[in-house]
Amino acid sequence: MPRVKSSSKRPGTQGKSGFVRIISGQWRGRKLPVQDVEGLRPTTDRVKETIFNWLAPHVRGSRCLDLFAGSGGLGLEALSRYAEQVTLVEMDRGAAEQIKKNLLTLGSSQGQVIQADAVSWLQGPTTPFDLVFLDPPFRRELLPQVCDLLEARGWLAPDALIYLEREKEMQDLPLPGTWQCLKDKQAGQVCYQLYQREGNQV
Repeated sequence: MPRVKSSSKRPGTQGKSGFVRIISGQWRGRKLPVQDVEGLRPTTDRVKETIFNWLAPHVRGSRCLDLFAGSGGLGLEALSRYAEQVTLVEMDRGAAEQIKKNLLTLGSSQGQVIQADAVSWLQGPTTPFDLVFLDPPFRRELLPQVCDLLEARGWLAPDALIYLEREKEMQDLPLPGTWQCLKDKQAGQVCYQLYQREGNQV
């Protein structure tokens, strides 16, 4: 079942439930329930598999941030692959509570769920992350501000990896000059890219 992503539209609105599947690692094959909140959009398992093929040498032992967590699919996948700690930030209350329940089901204490607006949260106290997932709601113009805050406020480790997903029609996205694009693919109307800070090679 595809992962769903968060939007600020009508927070708390709940419909039927779906599932997110863990692709690999200690919880490989596990299916976990997802709140189907109005305005959420899917990311396919195929894309997620590509992302983690890119990241395979770098997840174990890393500190990760899943900033628009939605179902928590990327953050949970990182935990399954032995990330040291994952912070999942999600604005929708129902979606955030479901991620907490799924962490309890998995018996994981390495995941921290924060119900908050991502832009506001990034302006608070900082701690650097090794790996950041950015998959915000489309057509909200959130990425430029979020990327600037990540860089300017010290959220990124010196050689941090940043996964970024955006709509195809978003052109000329301004990004910090210290970010180097390592991977760039498209699936339908979705573009997804991997960056590394300070130009270090993966």
